This record gives sequence, structure tokens and C-alpha cells, in this order.
Amino acid sequence: MNIIVWLLASMILCNGLPAIRLSTNATARPKVVNIGAIFSTKSVIGKAAKVAIDAAIDDINSEPDILQGTQLKLQLKDSNYSGFMAVVEALIFMEKDTVALIGPQSSVTAHVISHIANVLQVPLLSFSSTDPTLSPIQFPFFVRTSQNDLYQMVAIAEIIDHYEWREVIAIYEDDDHGRNGIAALGDKLAERRCRITYKARLSPEPTRDEITDVLVKVALRESRILVVHVPGSWGLKVFSVAQYLGMLGSGYVWIATNWLSTVLDTNSPLSQDAMDDIQGVVTLRMYTPDSELKRRFVSRWSKLTKGKPVGLNAYSLYAYDTVWLLARAINEFFNEGGNISFLNGSLSSELSEGNLHLDALSVFQGGNLLLENILNVNMKGVTGDFRFTNDRNLINPAFELINVIGTGYRRFGYWSSHSGLSTVPPETLWGKPPNRSSASQTLYGVVWPGQTTQKPRGWVFPNSGRHLRIGVPHRVSYREFVSVRGPDAITGYCIDVFTAALNLLPYAVPYKLIPFGDGRTNPSGTELVRLITAGVFDAAIGDIAIITNRTKMADFTQPYRVWISCGGPVWRKNSNAFAFLRPFTRRMWAVTAIFFLLVGTVVWILEHRMNDEFRGPPRRQVVTLLWFSFSTWFFAHRENTVSVLGRIVLIIWLFVVLIINSSYTASLTSILTVQQLTSPIKGIGSLVASKDPIGYQQGSFARNYLIDELKIDPSRLVALNSLDECAKALKDGPHKGGVAAMVDDRAYIELFLSTRCEFSIVGQEFTKNGWGFAFPRDSPLAVDMSTAILKLSENGDLQRIHDKWLLRRACSYQGAKLEVDRLQLKSFWGLFLICGLACLIALFLYFLKTLRQFSRHYSEESQSQSSRSARVQTFLSFVDEKEEEVKSRSKRRQMERVSNRGDDGSNGTGYSIRSNIGEFASNKSIGTPTGSTEV
Repeated sequence: MNIIVWLLASMILCNGLPAIRLSTNATARPKVVNIGAIFSTKSVIGKAAKVAIDAAIDDINSEPDILQGTQLKLQLKDSNYSGFMAVVEALIFMEKDTVALIGPQSSVTAHVISHIANVLQVPLLSFSSTDPTLSPIQFPFFVRTSQNDLYQMVAIAEIIDHYEWREVIAIYEDDDHGRNGIAALGDKLAERRCRITYKARLSPEPTRDEITDVLVKVALRESRILVVHVPGSWGLKVFSVAQYLGMLGSGYVWIATNWLSTVLDTNSPLSQDAMDDIQGVVTLRMYTPDSELKRRFVSRWSKLTKGKPVGLNAYSLYAYDTVWLLARAINEFFNEGGNISFLNGSLSSELSEGNLHLDALSVFQGGNLLLENILNVNMKGVTGDFRFTNDRNLINPAFELINVIGTGYRRFGYWSSHSGLSTVPPETLWGKPPNRSSASQTLYGVVWPGQTTQKPRGWVFPNSGRHLRIGVPHRVSYREFVSVRGPDAITGYCIDVFTAALNLLPYAVPYKLIPFGDGRTNPSGTELVRLITAGVFDAAIGDIAIITNRTKMADFTQPYRVWISCGGPVWRKNSNAFAFLRPFTRRMWAVTAIFFLLVGTVVWILEHRMNDEFRGPPRRQVVTLLWFSFSTWFFAHRENTVSVLGRIVLIIWLFVVLIINSSYTASLTSILTVQQLTSPIKGIGSLVASKDPIGYQQGSFARNYLIDELKIDPSRLVALNSLDECAKALKDGPHKGGVAAMVDDRAYIELFLSTRCEFSIVGQEFTKNGWGFAFPRDSPLAVDMSTAILKLSENGDLQRIHDKWLLRRACSYQGAKLEVDRLQLKSFWGLFLICGLACLIALFLYFLKTLRQFSRHYSEESQSQSSRSARVQTFLSFVDEKEEEVKSRSKRRQMERVSNRGDDGSNGTGYSIRSNIGEFASNKSIGTPTGSTEV
């Protein structure tokens, strides 16, 4: 048909000089404007749309103000479900000076007629051609006057995502409308990490046997989320067959596009058998907000149908508004000076000899102006605000979500492009900012097929009789994890975890374990996972580490084992004569000794001028300083402190000594009472820094981790296959052809060490790669198994399985540990900082006080001395003097000055001398210590 259309268009464009035919003059409006309509009047959509269109023509012609006296003349052609007839009728309309066409009903036919409309420049307005690929770029004269199917597919994708389903089966009519709608659905599902796993195609007007064959294939698939996108003329036949096949029971989810709501609205009430076939089905309906215009039109509907069994559907409302849209555009067309004129061309003599009369086809000269006025209309219709966006879709697309229950249906929510899923009418949200948060995406409850309100899981195992092929590594070493003794005798820790998780699932999983490997070397876990993507296995279980390159190939469950560690040779660390030095590191010992001397020196400085115990010959003072410093460790110092600053410093230091002493005692006790182990390897850091060989288990991911993450040269790595080989390599060491340490999963190392006491785990775990079960990408079983593994962990079964297979106590050092951590300076630097600051502050205050005394008692001598060295020497002598001596000498000098002034003064001055002498005597008696005399 497309070839015929292009041929027709080419013939029209290849005409000779055109002739212009005016249906009226340019200054006066015509009395009649011809418009055409093409759709099937007996279809579900067409029979209701005809009523709405006739009503709109009558309403417009009965109001002369709409077109200012001009009448709309509608010519309706019944395509009778035939696309060919629709094309022929469109060509016939073009011979009759038709300015616009309403229709066609089918999106398939719209693709064809849009080519004709483009050539003849006649606007084509369709209220039912919802195919999203009818693009205004390709078909500029096609105008969709209802909602685009693209938005309906977005709504379905968001419903599926809301219920956390991931796989969908699409059942559709294999034509342009069906294919393009399902393609749009697939794109929108992919945006939400969902997908269409199977496309069930049905031919136009399929037989019951054909539908049966297709649905049988659907029933054998895994997904139970079925989207039905077919015409309403035979869509119910799909559900009748599904009911016969038992596909409308519990576990299924049926989502029908808006064709089903159209059938329900137009043919209501349906027969009881038809209603039984669609119980629990979810469908969509184009949403039209409530308004006075809509209420009046709905109330007129029964009168318009004159008792005919035709219900009002959403397409009827859009058909009514389409006619009003066209009338307002034509009126504006005339207001802007447009006139109805057509361009005729003579065809070639060869074509004119036929009976097609193609020379009668004409181009509408005012088509572009009329199209522009159609797109610029802004009105309120029975469907609400009616205007177009920049991409020529209607504004505010929204759908009602309907659940078929009993003899009717119930609305359980809305969808709008503005705010997504909601339980409130969309118009209440249009004035608010868009809110797509998960909390705002709410729906009411749904009664699903099988009369259940519980959300279906959405998938089952394919009913094909085939068991899941699950790959299991055929291990050589560490058979406690996976042990293959025969095709049907596979046991081990990983197998028990898998079967325990399966037992927690609410459904049965038929499976068969298949060994992978030759039994002579440990197989590669990465290769086992890759075979899932190749379709060899449906899943893989065992000691499979979850690492980056494997997660790109498959989905993993929740990890049930974590950690990777480093194991190396160890030996008992026996006590020796200098074991008492082990609690502290060398730096800690050095800093502690320095602070003993520092604090002793500070206290000596603070006490020297006033405390006789800190005075004397230099040798005696040095001995006193050292004795006082180190005796504080045992709180055995005999010297008393008399200055306030000295006492403050000493109290803080004694507190620091108390903490250090207690820590030292506890650490030394642990060293002497707990058996110690030592190893040349301190952890992964020292292992990487060395140049020694490193062992790893054959087939383990540790090799790639060491090379890619830790940047270790591959030449340093040694593959070890059996436990005996591992033990020998560790015993020989790097200098005898062995390895310095072995890097592997902690579970392997713990099991290896359970019977080999000469080795131990050294250092901390340095990564958290865990073990998990691998499934194909987006497999729902991976999610359910993850939930089951978490339950095993919570109820303690996972630990019990671990103890059954991996708990070994044949050889272990009771009360032994690997080299107790020595106390480091970083554990005490805060205490040392506080003590150091206290010493600095005390010294600062002390020197300020000393300088003040010096300036008061020696101000005259220091001013008389000319050299700086003399003043410094005087100050140092002053500091070395006892404070009481300085005060006594100052008093004597003051008394001498007073006495000298008295010899030259009057009686009044003599009285002053005697008063000062008495004061001096009094001060001396107070300042001199008991039992001592001042010489």
C-alpha cells in the first residue's frame, strides 16, 4: 500500500502547470465548509465516536457565532475495518474540496493517508490513531487529538516498576500499531532496569486456534507479567482462551492497554462469561478531568444514542472536542484572511486514460495556514484544557488505573506525566512542583487474578519439565566446601547453604547439580560464571568469590562468606632476660626517659630559689635532680616541693606516671603469662614490600587481586594446588624454593590451620570480597535467594552449617596469640602533650616572677652596669641566690638609705628612722625560719 501512495504522490507532484480553482472569493466567507471523516462506524471506538461527532456538528451549526454564519458539512465514510477502503475514501474526499479529514481510526491506515495529506496539504486530525511513531516531523499534516500511546507505555512501565517486577511478556497484534507500541514499552522498561523477555505476536483478526498456540508458549515462559496490546474488536477473545488454559489464576498479572477500558465503557454491561474472563485484570483509561461541560455532555448521551446500546468512552469525548477544535481553527483561518482554494494539475496522458480520475485531486492552498491555526487553538472542551505542546502532543497526559472486579471495575489510582503514580486526581497536582519520590508513588490495593490481594511474585520456573542446570566446582583441595564424590553425591559447606536457602523459598525449585572441572586441578570460578552467560549453566554455586569482573557477567546473591587474609609460618616466642622491655616500643622508652629528666629539671628550677633540698654544691644538685626524676616512677621521691608551680607540675606528672605504670604492668603481665607467637611477615604490607614469593590457591581469584589491585609482579606468585603442597612451600620458605606466605580466603586459611599449628594468620584482613551464588543477569531467583541467605544468618542456621563443616579444634594454641601489640607512643602522646604544656607554662610564669623581683631589687645596680654581659651575669647570680637572702639584703639596703638621710635631717627624720628600724626587725623575725639565725 505504501508503494501505491508514493506513486500517487509522485503523479500529483509531477503535473504540468497547475490551475487554481477557488470555491469562493477571497473577501466573503463561504456558506459551507466541507470536512470529511473516515472510520469504521461498527467498531468499538467508531460507533460511539459517530454519535459524538454528529453531536458536535449539530452544536456548532446551531450556534452562528462559532463560524459566523458558515456551516460545517461533514461527509462520513465507513471504512468497514478495511485499510484499503480508507485510502480510497480519502482520495475521494480530495476530489470534493475537503479542507480537513477526521480520522482514520486505525494507526496503520493513518501512516498511509498521512502521506496523501502531506502532498495535498490537507490537515488530518485523528482522535484514535495513537501510534507513537506518527511523528510530526515525518507527517507534518497529521494531528493527533487524543493521548499518545507513548505516555500509556510510560504508565505501564511505572506500574511494573512500582510493584518491583522485572520481566514482562508482551502480547500484541503484529502491525504498525502493535509493534510500535510494544517497542515504546520496551524502551521505557529498560529505563527502569526491566525488560520484555518474550514477545507473543498475533496476526490481525487471529483465529482462536492461533491465540491458543501463542498463549501455550507464553505459559511455558518464566514471567507471569503479561501486557496485552491488541484491538478491542477481538481483545476479549485473548482472555477467553487464557481462561480456558487456566492462565487467569493466582500468580498471573494481566495488564491491558486502554482498549479494554474502551470495551467496558462502550459495551457495558458485558456478558457474565466475558466478565469472568477478565477478573483481576488491570487496564488503563485516558483521564479527562471533571467539569461542567463534561457533565452536561454525559447527561445528554442517552438522548444522543436514542436507546442504542452504545456507552460513552474516552475516545467519544476526544472525538467531540476534535470537531470543536477544527471549527475554532477554521473560524480563525477566515479571520486571518484565509480562503478556500485548491490547486489542480493535469496528469500525464498515460495516467489520464485510466478510470482513476487522478486529475481531479487538488492541493489545498490554505492548508498550511489552517494547520497553524489548529495547532494554536487553546480551548476548554469536554476533555478539559485542550491545546498542544511544542512536540504536538496534548497537554497534561494522564490515565486512570482500573481493576476489573466482580460485575464492574474499580479505580485504584492515577498516572500523570507530571507526578507519576498517585491516588489523588491529576489536576490537583498540576499546580504543584513535580514529585517523583518513592514515598509519593502510591496506589490503592488491587485484587489480582485468582481473587488474591497479595502482590504476585511475577515469575515462576518454566513449566517445561527441565531442571535448572547448576554448575558446581569440582575441587581438589578444601573438599569441606564442595566435595564431588559422584554425579549425584555432591556435598559440602556451600551445598548445605544452598539447599538450606532453597528450603526457605515459598516455591519449589527443580535443579540438578553438575560438576565443573577435571578433578585434578581446582577450576576457575570466573570461567564457571562465564558459562552462565553462554547458556551452559542456569546458575553456579560453591566457593565463588564476588569480584568486579564476575559481577559484569552475572548477578550474585547476598554474600555468605567474607574476608581474605594472609597466612604464614609462625613460631613460639620464648621469654628472655630482656622480656621486661617488650611492653614499650623503643620510641616510647626514649620519650618516657626524656620526660622524666625534663620534669625533674623543671621542678628543680621552680624549687631552687626557695627549697633547701634543691640547693647545695653542683654535684649534689645533679644527683638530687636525677634521683627526683626517676624516683617518681615508683612514687618514692623524698624531696618536698614548696612552690605552687612546682606542686602543680608534679601532680600532673604523677598522673601521667600512674597511667604509664599501669599500662606497662598490664602489658608485661600479658607477655609473661600468654604464650606468644612470632612471624617474619607482619601483614600484607610487609609482604608486598618484600621481594619474596607469594603462594595462592590454584583457581583462586587471589592471583588477579594481587596483580591488579596490589600491583605485585606475576613472577612472584606461585600456584599451589593441594594442602600438602601449601604446607611444604610454607615450611621451605622463600630461601629454599618455597613461599614467604600464602594469600587466600580466610575460610580456606582457617581450615588449613586447623591441623597445622606451625602456621598462622598474620596481619588483618585486607579486603572484604565474599562468596555468593551466581545467576543470570536480572534473574528474580537471585533476589529471593539473597533474602533467604539473610534469614539463614538471622536465625543462626548459617553459623550452624559453618560449625558442622569448618569448625576444627584438632590443633590450636590455647591462650596463644600472635605477638601482642607493643604499646606505642601514639597511645600516650596526649598525656605527654599535657605534661609538656604544664611545664612550659610553669617555667614562663616563674621567669616572669623572677624578672619582676630582679627589676625591683637590682634596678640601680643593673642601670649602673654598662655592659650587657655584666647585667646577664648579675641576673644569673640573682637567680642562683636564695629568695630569702635577696629579700634580707634588700631590707638592709633600704634601712641604710633611711639612716643616711636621718643624719642630715631634723627630729622628724629621726623619728622616721626609728620607725623603719622597728619595721625591719619585725620583718626579719618573721622571714627567718625557725631554728636558724641570720648572719
